[in-house]
Amino acid sequence: MRIGLVAGEASGDLLGAGLIEALRQHVPDIQCEGVAGTAMQMAGCNAFGESDALAVMGLIEPIRHIPRLLRLRRNLVRHWTANPPDVFVGIDAPDFNLGLEKQLKDLGVPTVHYVSPSVWAWRQRRVHKIGRATNNVLCVLPFEPDFYAQHGIAATFVGHPLADRLPRETDAKAVRQELGIRATRVVTIMPGSRMSEVTRLGPVFLQACQRLLARYDDIAFVTPMASEATRAMFTEQLTAMGLNAHFTLLDQGSESAIIAGDVVLLASGTAALESALLCRPTIAAYRLAPLSYFLAKVLRLVKVKYFTLPNHLTDEPLVPEFLQGGATPQALGDAVSSLLDNDAERVRIQQVFAGLRDQLACGASEQAAEAVLTLAKQSAATA
Repeated sequence: MRIGLVAGEASGDLLGAGLIEALRQHVPDIQCEGVAGTAMQMAGCNAFGESDALAVMGLIEPIRHIPRLLRLRRNLVRHWTANPPDVFVGIDAPDFNLGLEKQLKDLGVPTVHYVSPSVWAWRQRRVHKIGRATNNVLCVLPFEPDFYAQHGIAATFVGHPLADRLPRETDAKAVRQELGIRATRVVTIMPGSRMSEVTRLGPVFLQACQRLLARYDDIAFVTPMASEATRAMFTEQLTAMGLNAHFTLLDQGSESAIIAGDVVLLASGTAALESALLCRPTIAAYRLAPLSYFLAKVLRLVKVKYFTLPNHLTDEPLVPEFLQGGATPQALGDAVSSLLDNDAERVRIQQVFAGLRDQLACGASEQAAEAVLTLAKQSAATA
């Protein structure tokens, strides 16, 4: 059996690696090939390209990458037309993968899209494109299959791999000791994994930290850095504001940084779900490029009230959100202080997030592998 895969960014690479390992439990000699990162390659995927090649985002910013991405997609279609896989799995990167899936499906290749785009939240018209491109959508959120069912599209809830991977029990005191943090209060600061995010949010977050330092005598901050480039930029921002001595910077290490914090202040994204699954009270902010924000607002592309994922998964919104001009140092600092000063509220939030973690921890990689193999068998039976 041969499976084609294309994963976007580091998060997709980890999902792909888990899927490949689960597939091998059922089919030890399975062959996997496609666009893969380090984790997928270590799991045995033969890589035609790197996952980082798809790491572009926004409404306007990706335009300059279009020629390169179209060339990559043409090459993949050419390869899999000549050597059709038993199933193709597109992992994340919907703007790239859905077009590829559609072309392969039209050629008779069964296609799976792993991780539903947030089509229920914005650009809902994409659901029709998804239906034309895929035989099955693997969903990591429990409410997504019902959305697809309304449009006659096959979708399967597999659980969230992040909930499977993260520890159920955490010890903030032990992690702080390991990191050499001795302050009474600790706030985790996560300005984003992309340079554009750190550029827009880093100074705002640090100004909020200055306000917190003025309010609390014994407070410290810990920040995981996604790359050398973001670390260099954030260090420059720290130096400019004279805050180096108050921060502990980690290479990667988001899990340890989140566990160490009493409260987490972060750029909205996957980190918000990670923080919730680690049961930490969380505050989220985001700033888009001005033109992207303008277009999203004018064209009414966003269809939901909240922009952080945990707020869609709990009965009440527990993550305060600050978007664009609302993400000010004063607003963020006040939000952090409100949680630091309310022990009972932090405990309540932690308890709700623990229930969310239990709901999403379903053995996602194994369930995804079973869905892929079922599709392969159905296709072989009708061939």
